Amino acid sequence: MSRRSIVIVVGALALLLALTPFIPRGDDDGSLVPSGDGKVGALRPADTAGFSAVTPAMQAEIDRVVAAGRSLGRVSGKASPEQLAASLVRCADLDGQRYCLGAGWTEDTEAQVRSRVSTAARMAARSAGTVENTGDLSPEAALLREARMSPATRAAADRAELTMAARSVAKVWLLRHQIEGVPLPADFLANHPEARAAVPVARKTSTPNTAMPTPTKSPTKSPTKAPTSSPTRTPTQPSASATKSAVKPMSAYPPRSAILDPKDVAAQTRTYWCGPTSMQMIVWGWRHKRQPQGWWAKRLHTTTSGTSINDMARVVNQSTGWDKQSHAGPYIVLDIGHYSFSQWMLLMMRHIHDYKAPVVLHPILLKRFYPYLDDDASGHFQVGRGYAKLGKKPDVLGYFEPWNQQRFDPSEPYIDRVQWRDAYKSYRANETHYAHNVGV
Repeated sequence: MSRRSIVIVVGALALLLALTPFIPRGDDDGSLVPSGDGKVGALRPADTAGFSAVTPAMQAEIDRVVAAGRSLGRVSGKASPEQLAASLVRCADLDGQRYCLGAGWTEDTEAQVRSRVSTAARMAARSAGTVENTGDLSPEAALLREARMSPATRAAADRAELTMAARSVAKVWLLRHQIEGVPLPADFLANHPEARAAVPVARKTSTPNTAMPTPTKSPTKSPTKAPTSSPTRTPTQPSASATKSAVKPMSAYPPRSAILDPKDVAAQTRTYWCGPTSMQMIVWGWRHKRQPQGWWAKRLHTTTSGTSINDMARVVNQSTGWDKQSHAGPYIVLDIGHYSFSQWMLLMMRHIHDYKAPVVLHPILLKRFYPYLDDDASGHFQVGRGYAKLGKKPDVLGYFEPWNQQRFDPSEPYIDRVQWRDAYKSYRANETHYAHNVGV
């Protein structure tokens, strides 16, 4: 090659390197985003919304709720569950959706949330020592933890939780629109550009579980419940710019879908570590690297009393990419107490098949829902990662089960990490938990 040719090649290479930052980089799987065929201004049909900006109105509401808590001063841990709940469970109206500290996004009133938290806390106190705790933070322990904080520490924690909630409000609106049929405000897309569908993005294919699920023997039909709408805001009909997204029905989903490698599983090594173990498996599925359960216990602020679901959502957002717009968007704690089985199952299918992201399941471990248990136990965490529609047989839900009772009592039966079980029973276990919420 002549000297002149070498100079031309080197110059072309330098030009290419200089232009590299301006080349669209696409999604994390390395695929490029197509430059056309996108409908800017339409709602995302399968993708979720990204992180929202905290508006001045939302900031003022956060300040109000935090100030109300700080004005309490020090809270006595000897107060009754009703008094603790009345002081510590406070709700904010964030862009027309209600978020309650410790409980998540809910359609219940503040009084209703306080009532169920205090009732559950009183029951937990009565049954202390008689129910096996697998690691879900009980309502009594959660209230006492808040009460023991200094006013400044509690205010900082409340502000961080409410700010994280405010940044996810567009996702909440979209989920309620797509799952419950709640109309969107006319100015929704103008106020939340993070919910716009810009251009289609090729999704990364997750590693499927090829093992066929084992159907349960006792089919259970789902009851019919009327869908409910959000009580916090009277939504108006969307304008022409806020195009309605077509609600994808259950029938449009394939018979089976699964994510996460079934080999990337572990049993909890301490009785109260279902949270750290579930997080270990969730992050393992993203990073393809196993990190110790103790590592996650520290990041989740886990104590011998267990782990909070709010901390589960927080750490998923901080430590994985499952919260990217190409997957599930910011993880939230969502109250599904008003959901019918069909709505709950649609939420599971959407999260697993469309978002390609795991669900933080939050059931109560009772033998009537989980026949592999030797004894009834406490609230619990599992990793939702698959479903199968079996025609005339009951639908099944696939999940990773961190609890292995045999590890702590050799006389009890072994529990497999990879489970495929009656989806309706999982729904009932989720709904029977006093908080009836999930991390999605």
